[in-house]
Amino acid sequence: MEREDFCKRLTQLRMNKGVSARDMSLSIGQSPNYINGIENGDNYPSMATFFYICDYFGITPRDFFDMEATNPTKVTELTEIVKSLPNEQIDTLITLAKGLKR
Repeated sequence: MEREDFCKRLTQLRMNKGVSARDMSLSIGQSPNYINGIENGDNYPSMATFFYICDYFGITPRDFFDMEATNPTKVTELTEIVKSLPNEQIDTLITLAKGLKR
């Protein structure tokens, strides 16, 4: 993933969560302008901070880099719900999802 893509992905995930860059920065224990600096391409987070960012969104690092998933937080939430459903209900969800995809 190129720097520009990393910046765009962070912005996309933050916007999906509906929080400001300032609020996110403070929530992960950084200075108020920290996330703005990353989104503008001025700097990268350390590995430790990257993991805090993923935790903040409730996603894995793999989810962060999966550009096809526009809202991995929602996908993770749905996956957790589906895990507890019986097969018949899972089949119903699959049929519904296929219908929505058309």
